[in-house]
Amino acid sequence: MKWRSWLGLVIAAGALALPADAQLSGRPIRPQVARPSGPVWQVIRQNCTLCHGIDDYAFFALDKRGWQELLESKHKAGDFVLSDQDRNILLDWLSVKFGPNTKPFPRTYIPPEITTFFSDPEAKRLLDRACTSCHELDRVEKARNPEEQWRVLVVDMRVRGAKLTDEETERLVEWLGRVWGTNLGK
Repeated sequence: MKWRSWLGLVIAAGALALPADAQLSGRPIRPQVARPSGPVWQVIRQNCTLCHGIDDYAFFALDKRGWQELLESKHKAGDFVLSDQDRNILLDWLSVKFGPNTKPFPRTYIPPEITTFFSDPEAKRLLDRACTSCHELDRVEKARNPEEQWRVLVVDMRVRGAKLTDEETERLVEWLGRVWGTNLGK
């Protein structure tokens, strides 16, 4: 009986020791939503985060009525009750932050395994091609993010129109993490 407990601990420790990319393999990427402040955060903290994270909101792009209908359909049990004031605060924020003029984060992007990596000139050529049509590269060059956050940002940029294949996305993410990463845990 003891050996089963030890085996379980060894397997769990091994999974935690895997690189982040190995842990991500086969799972879709999730968005990272910045926490709002003030009354909006109070409403979300008191009513929403007990059951789900705020990143779930980024999968939608709805107007105020659409958000109202989604809230009602997801909380049919009747155990979720917001005051009119809290509901309006939440719906106003959702319809602006994740409104019909925004693009929802994709639910299905799964990072492919890559076996070749960008050199600095290759990565910079791709950045010039895919990124500079919307913004200057100095925004990217000043940022320092772990690879997982670069992945979320690059996938979000694809949703917004950056022309990148899945392989280019992963090669760029690896390069950004290596060159402009935070070097945490390495």
